[in-house]
Amino acid sequence: MSQINLGGSGLMVPQIALGVMRMGDKTEAQSQEVVETALSKGVNFFDTADIYGNGASTKSLAKALKAVGAAREDIILQSKGGILSDAGPVADDGILGPRYEFSKEHIIASVDAELARLDTDYLDVFLLHRPDVLMQPEEIAAAFNELAQQGEVKQFGVSNMNPWQVELIQSVVDQKLVANQLQFGVMHTGMVDAGLHVNMADSRSVDHDGGILPYSQLKNMTIQAWSPFQYGMFEGHFIGNDKFPELNMKLQEIADKHHSTKNGIAVAFILTHPASMQVILGSMTPSRLVEMIDGQNVQLSHQEWYDIYFAAGNDLP
Repeated sequence: MSQINLGGSGLMVPQIALGVMRMGDKTEAQSQEVVETALSKGVNFFDTADIYGNGASTKSLAKALKAVGAAREDIILQSKGGILSDAGPVADDGILGPRYEFSKEHIIASVDAELARLDTDYLDVFLLHRPDVLMQPEEIAAAFNELAQQGEVKQFGVSNMNPWQVELIQSVVDQKLVANQLQFGVMHTGMVDAGLHVNMADSRSVDHDGGILPYSQLKNMTIQAWSPFQYGMFEGHFIGNDKFPELNMKLQEIADKHHSTKNGIAVAFILTHPASMQVILGSMTPSRLVEMIDGQNVQLSHQEWYDIYFAAGNDLP
């Protein structure tokens, strides 16, 4: 498994991680099989969040890791906090939503609750989960300092933030923000579209993300690509979907050439980008997970990358 230096932190992580958002409703046997499959392919980085299954996904991950006998020093655990639903508190502070919440109190409570669910003393990485428009950067800094001093979190980052939001937080916190979890994949190429359509007036020239892709490269901040197989806003998978015949035909054509699969080529599409992204896979089907992970072994040519981009319905100005 290829490794990358997460945000220049010195923490070496696999270029592919397993996200467990959908693990909360799986049986213990199913969760264990997924974790065993990931570990067997060199994926020892696990991404969760307190909001996933209202904590149930994190608990399922912990049980699975214990069942397979994974040593804490051999795995990397990342969680996220800051989203409050109206379904009940995800931390012991009793705060309810729906809203986003980056107060010192809630950040620390969120981490403590996740540590308890994971039955561990520390997180390797903690991310702020979507931007809180009412955030006070000084409170974030105070929370991060306390968590770092107590050894509860080793590295910090954000999720779904634009460059100025990152800059605002980074201007106050002592720790380097090492990662930004953003949606990117074959059917979510907005960060790329805007860069290709510079100085144009068409719809793809609109930059919705504030130049977060080149910003992340300049700042050596790892982009973690989430839900890379979704189209729309969680509308479903594009692989094998009759709505996208041209795309699936092109993915299969390139897969055949590389002795791979459509799932593998979709992962290779992300890893081909020079930003050295980390792909967060969320499949709970072991066979599909293997196909996806094996995509790291595919070296796409530049023309193949662009051919996939075109088949997904994109163009060049």
